[in-house]
Amino acid sequence: MKTVSITSSAVVALLLAGCSVSDNSFAYLGPEAGAEINDANLGVSTAHNVAILSGQLGTMAANLTRKFAAEAPAQINFSFNSAALDATAQSQLRRQAEWIKAHPQIVFRVYGHTDKVGSNAYNRRLGKQRAVAAVNYLVSQGVDRRKVQAVASFGETRPVVLTEGPSRANRRTVTEVYGFARKGRASDLDGKYAKYVYDQYISTTYTTEDTTE
Repeated sequence: MKTVSITSSAVVALLLAGCSVSDNSFAYLGPEAGAEINDANLGVSTAHNVAILSGQLGTMAANLTRKFAAEAPAQINFSFNSAALDATAQSQLRRQAEWIKAHPQIVFRVYGHTDKVGSNAYNRRLGKQRAVAAVNYLVSQGVDRRKVQAVASFGETRPVVLTEGPSRANRRTVTEVYGFARKGRASDLDGKYAKYVYDQYISTTYTTEDTTE
């Protein structure tokens, strides 16, 4: 067995590389679900791209997303042809908001989905409206708007249930971890924050079978 670990120096190097991203609000953690329709992160440094392609940062984001989904309902559902939040959706979003506020160093993106009834263009708009509704409600619950964004809509293109008809399961938004907040303040990289990042990288340590003889 081979054990691959991430040292503290590697973490520092990755953090410094991430600071070259032109977006001053988000530190990119790899290709999230909306990567194919959102190319705003082109132009990051070579070192940071290497980290993304190696899977280290993507694995970290995936791990955090799984942790979030295990502790708060990451998905909410909608009535047919509606972006209105019912009582259940509001309750689930309040739980999301509490988790997000308890982890201020993490930033999120909310993706809107629809079922396959209606045109693709209409469904894309409706999916975005659902994502915006979810984000606005999170903000109303005290979440910093800079920490959660409705950036894309998949419309009908990623169903949970494979059906051409109406499906409540497909009419949803999904909240996912996107990266770490980065606003250039010293507090963003203080000892407590750096330790958190380091611990999360250590959690992505993995083992692989040694196939050499």
